[in-house]
Amino acid sequence: MNASTINPEEVAKFEAMAAEWWSPDGKFKPLHKFNPTRLDYTVTHICAQFNRLRSAPDCLKGVNILDIGCGGGLLCEPLTRLGASVTGIDVTEANIKVASLHAEQEGLDIDYKVISSEELVKTKTTFDVVLNMEVVEHVGDVELFMKSCGQLVKPGGLMFYATLNRTAKSYLLAILGAEY
Repeated sequence: MNASTINPEEVAKFEAMAAEWWSPDGKFKPLHKFNPTRLDYTVTHICAQFNRLRSAPDCLKGVNILDIGCGGGLLCEPLTRLGASVTGIDVTEANIKVASLHAEQEGLDIDYKVISSEELVKTKTTFDVVLNMEVVEHVGDVELFMKSCGQLVKPGGLMFYATLNRTAKSYLLAILGAEY
């Protein structure tokens, strides 16, 4: 039996919400609000790792970034605008369609793919930076997922993980934050 990180229930949930990705007041409103903070944190650490001047408009030029579980491309687009070569992957086809269309409308060249992290590992492709932002809580096999993510990072590269704390307080805040 082939192991998989894909959780079909989560895929169906995101398939149903895909059209909402670029609506700042829609279902992904909390991500839109938080995105500038997580983007700044991520870019600052990438620049430090690769000796880049953070204030340069193309500070990520030449940096190859993978965004796993990219959704509608909320991180892919600003990273591309800073000069990075970005690949966004997601197992939800509707998310990739939304992300691709939005990037095209914005004139951005982003390589979007419907593929899981473990399938991408089989291509032997590696990246300077691997992003895994608010994804791990949606996968079926966390151990396999973490292993495959690690295999996608080049030696000397960076990997970022972000997920909700598993506490009652953060659960309630996430629900309230998502609804209000």
